[in-house]
Amino acid sequence: MLSVLFHPLLLPTYLFSLLLYYLPPEVFSYPPEGRRLILLLVFILTFLLPVLGTLLLQQAGLVTSITLDARSDRRWPLLLSATCYTVLTVVFYRISFFDSLFFLMMGVITASIYLTLIINQFWKISAHSIGLGGALGILVLLHGWLPEAYLLYPVAFGCIICGAVISARLALGAHTSKQVYAGFALGFLLGICLWGTSF
Repeated sequence: MLSVLFHPLLLPTYLFSLLLYYLPPEVFSYPPEGRRLILLLVFILTFLLPVLGTLLLQQAGLVTSITLDARSDRRWPLLLSATCYTVLTVVFYRISFFDSLFFLMMGVITASIYLTLIINQFWKISAHSIGLGGALGILVLLHGWLPEAYLLYPVAFGCIICGAVISARLALGAHTSKQVYAGFALGFLLGICLWGTSF
């Protein structure tokens, strides 16, 4: 259940929901309809289209299981996800309506998918761990950037979730401890790589 609730493709939607609806309005001065538009765009391009595309890949015989347990199954879904995430990153960059932070966040998330795709050619690294590590790294980064400790509780909650999901992945036998911890470390380092950037 935890692996489904905190699937890597859902993490961008959770992150943007937190930014748009948890933080005080003065942090991002978007009207309600603007916030809904941003979140809908994120959900469609980072979750809905990749999931639908993976289902089509399964129907076409390019993927044997929707759970992508086999390393060989991951290549095309990862490439599809990377394409969708790249499109969203470019949209956030080119349209001035969007805060520059959105582009930077999506750039980091997109980079993590490309790295996962590259590493997957040789080794089955944990995509869940990369995603969770990246999300936690971004939260830590934003916590340090914001003038108030708005994200203290989300960061603490994120640490608990990371521990729970990583433990679940190990208990399920989906990955070895090296695959899980390497994924988390890589994701976290990517998440905080923008430390010192002026948003």
